Amino acid sequence: MAEDQRNRRHPQNLQGVLRLAVEAGSAADGPALPEPMSEERKEWLKGALAEVAKGQNSEVEQMKECMRVLLRDGGCERGREGEEEGEDEEGETEGALEFLSELCENLDNARDLMTLGGLDLCMSQCLNHPQGSVRWRGAQLIASCAQNMPEVQCHLLSKGALPKLLQLTDSDPHPTVRVKALYAVSCLVREQEVGLRAFLSHDGFSVLMRGMQSDNEKLRTKSSFLLLNLLTVHPEHKDTVLSMGMVQQLVSVLRMPRSSFHEHVLGALCCLVEESPLGLRDCQSPTLGLEEMLNQRAEDLQGREECQISPLVSSL
Repeated sequence: MAEDQRNRRHPQNLQGVLRLAVEAGSAADGPALPEPMSEERKEWLKGALAEVAKGQNSEVEQMKECMRVLLRDGGCERGREGEEEGEDEEGETEGALEFLSELCENLDNARDLMTLGGLDLCMSQCLNHPQGSVRWRGAQLIASCAQNMPEVQCHLLSKGALPKLLQLTDSDPHPTVRVKALYAVSCLVREQEVGLRAFLSHDGFSVLMRGMQSDNEKLRTKSSFLLLNLLTVHPEHKDTVLSMGMVQQLVSVLRMPRSSFHEHVLGALCCLVEESPLGLRDCQSPTLGLEEMLNQRAEDLQGREECQISPLVSSL
């Protein structure tokens, strides 16, 4: 009971302070009219709100300090002044990027970082850094800031983030960079019309196709999942995808050793044949042998409910 009273008197965050303010302005026990807030309570509430605001300002200062670390690194803009010094700087840069990603899970912090120029710095410096460990953390920061934030998404798109991220997804030599870059791409194009148009103009579907054909299991999974999502939400782009020979490419992926990401590939094929005579014709092409392959796969997986693929077989 005493602990409950302490928790009520000393809220730990803004929501708690606001709840206390509401309670102070509402009726107490019984039907009696509420009494005016005492001067003592007013002063306490004022101080509590100031402390919360101080915490928010502190996070802005922390982001500024992280940006100073990134600027000190200099990335690819200057050479290393000794192996040991370079390793120390890279460690600081990686730590700063991870801390920023954590802070920017808060949408207000993501917006503040954008206003401070932190995202521009990340794009110009971190995504071009010679160390893959910095590049992938830079892509992760962009993803953290962009998810569910249309304002930040539009800013990043206007600065040309998407072509760079697609390039990293497609050809970066570091496997984690490719995965994180695709995650950032996803945050910029899903449920974002401007981002989707940019994705189409930069041949994004071809990048996804090559991702599914890579030897990077995580990249294959994320590429196939994003393809399935885009085809499901935006069926109007089926013809564009079909004109690229996507059915033939997806079938070739299915002929690879069985993997969990094949579920997404089959889902994409289902999307392409649904209400699409062209997609159905491509899938029924005798040269593909798709129906035979699926029937054999269904027989091999018989009795395993999680692996059933009958909906596509029945469409052919």
